[in-house]
Amino acid sequence: MLIIESYRTIANNNQAELIIKKSQFIGQIFRVTTEAEVQAFLTETRRTHHKANHNCFAYQLGLHNETQRSSDDGEPSGTAGAPILNVLQQEQLCNVLCIVTRYFGGIKLGAGGLIRAYGQATTAAVNAAERVIAIPQVNYQLTIDYDQFDILNHYLREQKISNDPPEYAAQITIGIWLDLTTALDQITSLKNLLNGRVKITERGQAFHEVPLVD
Repeated sequence: MLIIESYRTIANNNQAELIIKKSQFIGQIFRVTTEAEVQAFLTETRRTHHKANHNCFAYQLGLHNETQRSSDDGEPSGTAGAPILNVLQQEQLCNVLCIVTRYFGGIKLGAGGLIRAYGQATTAAVNAAERVIAIPQVNYQLTIDYDQFDILNHYLREQKISNDPPEYAAQITIGIWLDLTTALDQITSLKNLLNGRVKITERGQAFHEVPLVD
């Protein structure tokens, strides 16, 4: 049985770059679910940025962030890995890895400056990737006639119901995602809206990701 809960993560892998007192900070953030995936991204980043002074990182694995790790990779203790992890914790992101690569520009930042810089690079990477919240929903497949599509599409936009891309054949099939608590009422409304001219197939429950708006 699907446990009714939600979790936050990023929409996609992405990166952002900052220049702080001539040092270049490259923040990369990745979706990961296993330690093996973490190591693969670390290996690739170290290969790509083998001339960098530091490749610091932090990650959280599990829907409740059961596994948390960080590394300063040669920076003074607590000035890199910890601030990266702190951003991930504050954003409540799970199953993510953030690697911040630093190319030293010749000006020392001091402990406070490093903490701020690594935190800013992580935040920039998170913002570039965008955040989503995964919530348990029910997926239904609707099969309708072409003359009903505009009516259905308007209703979905009005009710802010997420849908999968339509498939066009003799009829139109489209998958929609409904909250567990309101699914049955919404299905009844859809049947009434379409005058019963709709085939509805429940395809099960799953976590469905939607943009996170705070």
